[in-house]
Amino acid sequence: MDKPVLVIMAAGIGSRYGGLKQIDPIDDQNHLIIDFSIYDAIKAGFEKVIFIIKREIEADFKERIGDRIEKYIQVEYVYQDPDDLPAGFKRPKGRVKPWGTGHAVLSCLGKINGPFAVINADDYYGQSAFKLIYERLANTHDDEKYRYCMVGYVIENTLTDHGHVARGVCSVGSDGYLITIKERTRIEKLNDGPAYTEDGGKTWTTIPEGSIVSMNMWGFTKSILDELNNKFAEFLKETLIKNPLKGEYFLPDVVGALLNEGKATVRVLKSLDKWYGVTYKEDKEVVVSAIARFKENGIYPEKLWG
Repeated sequence: MDKPVLVIMAAGIGSRYGGLKQIDPIDDQNHLIIDFSIYDAIKAGFEKVIFIIKREIEADFKERIGDRIEKYIQVEYVYQDPDDLPAGFKRPKGRVKPWGTGHAVLSCLGKINGPFAVINADDYYGQSAFKLIYERLANTHDDEKYRYCMVGYVIENTLTDHGHVARGVCSVGSDGYLITIKERTRIEKLNDGPAYTEDGGKTWTTIPEGSIVSMNMWGFTKSILDELNNKFAEFLKETLIKNPLKGEYFLPDVVGALLNEGKATVRVLKSLDKWYGVTYKEDKEVVVSAIARFKENGIYPEKLWG
């Protein structure tokens, strides 16, 4: 069986930060969050990384990230293009927003022949997460069902004090397998605990503390790529009518559909690590402090590369 590959969704990174050259380092050695993810992945056993990027940021991305990393792990690039749609579909006029995480991973169709993990470029997942998912992927294969996995985090370990976040809220059975997952695009830390809104903040629904959420750290076999491809046209037919400019093809929604169809199982690998990320500029200080603390405790060397 092919060794597990790491896939990093980085197509949106330039948009969120106003260009790669504006990404702030999080320590004195000019490391980015993505450096720590790749370092942890290599330590866990990954030998190849595929970056999903936009073509227009390719030169900046290679200069800022890829050229450094390729000395330590095999690197490949695929490109998420909003015009890369099934036959018979065209990007609607005025559509700027990418088509979402499902479309991003679909960009890897034809490039992956074995198991792979998927992560976001700008989230810190923790070393245990990469160990858990690599071991699971290296020892699992499809049989009568697709055998997937995900690293789940306790919701209170994934929130920011400075605004809202998007998370896939999970229901997990006593056997450790995912029952349902629902993408909530606006979750905030309120006085009564985590809650989400779907009407712009008019009403809020509490999410119990201890609930498991997805941080888009998934483990798949290559079967997910065919399923993403098969379901994309169906998504577009509905979205181009209901929400043509902002509708997104969410990876968790496709996984949820496969669970409902009885075609897949998803083993939830629970991590108690705290998530770190710079969703808002005010988050940076928290991330910088956390990385400094990890270095003081010997979890990371001062200089990751070289």
